[in-house]
Amino acid sequence: MLDSALTRLDRAATFLNVDPDVIEKLKFPKETLSVRLMIRMDDGSRRSFLAWRCRYDDTRGPTKGGIRFHPQASLDEVNTLAFWMTFKCAVMNLPYGGAKGAVQVDPRELSKAELERLSRAYVQAFASMIGPDRDIPAPDVYTNAMIMGWMADEYGSIRNEPCPAVITGKPIALGGSLGRDDATARGGYYLVKHLERELGLEGGPKRVAIQGFGNAGMHIARLLSADGYRIVAISDSRGAIHDPDGIDVAQAIAAKSAGGSVVALAGRGGIREISGDELIGVECDLLVPAALEDQIHTGNAHQVKARTVLELANGPVSADADPILAENGVVVLPDILANAGGVTVSYFEWVQNRQGYYWRQDEIHERLKTIMEAEGEKIWQLGKEHGTDLRTASYIHALSRLANAIEAHGTQKFFTA
Repeated sequence: MLDSALTRLDRAATFLNVDPDVIEKLKFPKETLSVRLMIRMDDGSRRSFLAWRCRYDDTRGPTKGGIRFHPQASLDEVNTLAFWMTFKCAVMNLPYGGAKGAVQVDPRELSKAELERLSRAYVQAFASMIGPDRDIPAPDVYTNAMIMGWMADEYGSIRNEPCPAVITGKPIALGGSLGRDDATARGGYYLVKHLERELGLEGGPKRVAIQGFGNAGMHIARLLSADGYRIVAISDSRGAIHDPDGIDVAQAIAAKSAGGSVVALAGRGGIREISGDELIGVECDLLVPAALEDQIHTGNAHQVKARTVLELANGPVSADADPILAENGVVVLPDILANAGGVTVSYFEWVQNRQGYYWRQDEIHERLKTIMEAEGEKIWQLGKEHGTDLRTASYIHALSRLANAIEAHGTQKFFTA
C-alpha cells in the first residue's frame, strides 16, 4: 500500500527540481511503534490487541493524524495514512507533519467500559510518542469525540496536569472546537462550490452518489442537499439504496442514527436496494467515496459515470485506477485536498487549546472556507500549468513546500560545496 502511494511522490517529483535528499527523506517513515494493548474484559478475562503509531515526517512541525479502531487495520495501512497526512498538511500549509495510529479491533464487539479501557491503554502505550509539541492524534474510522476525551484525560493523568492540546476532535466541553464535527465534509463542500463552474456542476440536476454514510458521508449529504444537489444513492456497511428522483437526507440520517442502515428506506417511494458495488456506477454528476481505501479500482473504475469524484475518504481511488478515470474524463478532487477540512479544523482546535481562547463557529467556517478556496485554486491552476490531473497537482503543491523545508536544513550540494 505504501509502495503504491510512493508512486505519486515519484510522479510529482518529475515536475519539480527537488534535491535527491528530499525524496530520500520522504520515502520512509521517521518512526513507527507497534505494541500489544492488554486490557481486562468485562467477563474478567484478558485480551490483547495489536496497535500502532507512525510519525512519518516532522520537518514542518509536530506530526498530526487520526487513530482508527478497525479489525482490518495493519502496519502498512498506518504508514501509508501517515504518508498521506504529511502531504495533506503541506497542501493546506499547516505547521504540521503527518502521523497516524490504529488498533486492530472491531469496536462494535466491545462494551462501552471495554472501549474506554482500550482507549486509555492506547495512550499509556504511546504516551512517550505523543504530545502537544510532538504528535497530536485525532479521531478517525470508528473513533469519536468521547474516545478522544478519554485519551486526553489519560494523557493528563500521566503528565499530572490538564493537557487538552495533546489531542483534537474532543467534546466541546473538554476543549473541543466548534465546527469540528462536520469539518471534513464542509471542507469538501467548500471546495466543490468554489470549483463548480470549472467542474461543470453549475445548473442542471447535480446528482450525487455517496459511498459510506458515516460522519463525513452524512454531513456532505446534508450540506449538498441543502444547496440544491439531489442525493440519488447512498451506501453504508450493510448495503446501498438508489432513487434517481432523490433520497430524503433527513430520513437517511434518521435511519442510520437509529443504529440501523440506510437500507431500511428501501421500498419507500422509488427507493430500491442495490449492492455497494452498483453504487460506484450509478448515473450521477458527483460521486463521493467516504468510506475506506481502494474502493474504486481497476475492476470498477470503468463503471464510474460521474463527471467528478470528491474523495472524502483517504485513498478511495487506487493508484492504478487514476489513469482509467482520467482517460474517461472524470475529474478527481484528491483526498489530500478534498478531505483536508478535518485536519484544518483540528489545527484550529490545537491553536485554541494553546491560546485558551475559543472562536465562534462562524469564524471557524470562514477561516476554513478561505483556506480551502485558496489552496483549491492554487492546485487547479497548477493542474492547468503542468497539464496534469489534480492529484498530481496536489502532490506537486505539497512537495514544493516539503522540499523547501527539508532543503533549508542543507543538502548534499550545500555540504560538498
